[in-house]
Amino acid sequence: MAEHQRKSAAPPRLPGGRLLVVEARYYEGVGEMLLEGVRGACAAAGASFDVVSAPGALEIPATVAIALDAAAANGRPYDGVIALGCVIRGETYHFEIVAGESARALMDLSVARKLALGNGILTTEDRLQAEERADPKRGDKGGDAARAAIVIAGLKRSLA
Repeated sequence: MAEHQRKSAAPPRLPGGRLLVVEARYYEGVGEMLLEGVRGACAAAGASFDVVSAPGALEIPATVAIALDAAAANGRPYDGVIALGCVIRGETYHFEIVAGESARALMDLSVARKLALGNGILTTEDRLQAEERADPKRGDKGGDAARAAIVIAGLKRSLA
């Protein structure tokens, strides 16, 4: 019931907002679906976004920090960040390291910089599960990540 209510609620708004999307496109099709969800959420919110690519999910936090610093130095800071990627469980411990450390580093950045962040890095058992979660018509995790960043950026605006 709560899931249905959340999906049917009016989309969050951030008119004139500027967001940064940092994506790891290791799984190209999954990445494109995640970005499609971001496009829809940002359009509904009245926000624009720039996209920067990182080699993999583990490199997303450093890429976010570098891009945020560059944008601030150029006098064009972002209102929030959306991280997109996919980590699929394999046969080794590598999955736990990448999934855990990328999430931890993003949370550290978010709290330290008071950053509106939407974490859309999928952690799945297989590619089929990743595609289901990424697809804007089924899981829409890219859109969910964008809406999370938009809500927090709006809150930050209203409290400033």
